[in-house]
Amino acid sequence: MRALVVGAQALLVEVDSAEEVAALHAELLRRRDAGELDGVREVVPAARTVLLDGVRRPAALAARIADWELPPLAGTEGPLVTVPVRYDGPDLAEVAAAWGVAREEVAGLVGATVFRVAFCGFAPGFGYLTGLPERLWLPRRATPRTAVPAGSLALAGEYAGVYPRSSPGGWQLIGSTDAVLWDPAREPAALFAPGVRVRFTEAGT
Repeated sequence: MRALVVGAQALLVEVDSAEEVAALHAELLRRRDAGELDGVREVVPAARTVLLDGVRRPAALAARIADWELPPLAGTEGPLVTVPVRYDGPDLAEVAAAWGVAREEVAGLVGATVFRVAFCGFAPGFGYLTGLPERLWLPRRATPRTAVPAGSLALAGEYAGVYPRSSPGGWQLIGSTDAVLWDPAREPAALFAPGVRVRFTEAGT
């Protein structure tokens, strides 16, 4: 774990895996809530980093963080969101073949996984979800699509995600949902936020 001062009140902490990002993010929030990170306004996770903004003495905090032992992240930590999915994606057959299963078995494999929102980005409401077993990781498509429909459930590498709006994309599309990922009139606006657990259920079952 490496903590770097990147501004007058900003600190960037680098780690080696998505699992460490999740554990560090949870620990930072816990310590902030306990009053140990006075002044910290934002804790923003990414793929292999966590950014802290509003740090009053970033160099001192960087030295402290370097000595932290991160507790393992509890599998039940974080709120759970359930999202119904129709497994009707155009890449479903290819994904099933890559996994060595029948098309009908994809829903069960995805549904058996409790995902966690590692970080958000790309578009408002888009969460990068981790938790898929490594044997089910998939490459991006060789040729991205110019328009992926809103609500598409997609896989790429170690991540799953749901497109909150129509946009270009190169992920493997396996299903669709009517869930609203981003609604500015809702509080919170984003259905997925870092630390939220996500389970996909098969629509109609």
